[in-house]
Amino acid sequence: MQERVTRKTVLKPDVFQEFKLERKTIVSHNVTIYRFELPTTQSILGLPIGQHISIGASVKQPDGSSKEVVRSYTPISGDEQPGSFDLLIKTYPEGNVTQFLASLAIGQPIRVRGPKGAFTYTPNMVRRFGMIAGGTGITPMLQIMNAVARGRFSGDVTEIDLIFANVTTEDILLKKELDTLAQDADIRVRYVLDKPPQGWKGGVGYITVDMITQWLPAPSPDVKILLCGPPPMVGALRKMTEHLGYHKAQPVSKKEDQVFSF
Repeated sequence: MQERVTRKTVLKPDVFQEFKLERKTIVSHNVTIYRFELPTTQSILGLPIGQHISIGASVKQPDGSSKEVVRSYTPISGDEQPGSFDLLIKTYPEGNVTQFLASLAIGQPIRVRGPKGAFTYTPNMVRRFGMIAGGTGITPMLQIMNAVARGRFSGDVTEIDLIFANVTTEDILLKKELDTLAQDADIRVRYVLDKPPQGWKGGVGYITVDMITQWLPAPSPDVKILLCGPPPMVGALRKMTEHLGYHKAQPVSKKEDQVFSF
């Protein structure tokens, strides 16, 4: 008889805990996947699909003092990967927490608390998702897409249409994983590039009303639009979706909103 393995959830919403850096995987010149160890090989974050974690960092200031900075990130791994979790992070020159992460040596810890967020995915909560992501805004979308794909065996029939916007082909994060997911007949991925290479067959420029009309589901009570990316992009998309007849996006998104911004 096979012994049942008990997995222990480690996240605490109001207490920072330390987790050590296990591995760095360079994705591009400014993007890295950081893998952090959990206390045991059977530990899991216990993060609901669609939610994120907060990372706290003590950042040195020009006057020599330290300032506590907290930022939110969505892991690209889930509870199906016990013993560790992965964060895909783009390093910005002025980004306090991203610079702190980039400077970490193997074995050094970060401080984490969570879960945090207004959105939680449950199987078949809608008939169809329309997703629009820019850059590292792909992380919550990937988390949900993976959950849907895993749920196919237990009756999850959710359809997904994703538009993923980037500057160049080199900027398309996790393309291999997305293309694998898109082998599912009900998961469709479209790429849009601001600076496409010669012969590019995807979308070109910024995301437009026409792209949304052509590639995403029309407004319907059983459809939800998810947005994540740079604030100017998300702001423009909120206006576009309202113009197209979706419910007006609220300043602070709630789970029941038709248009939800992470």
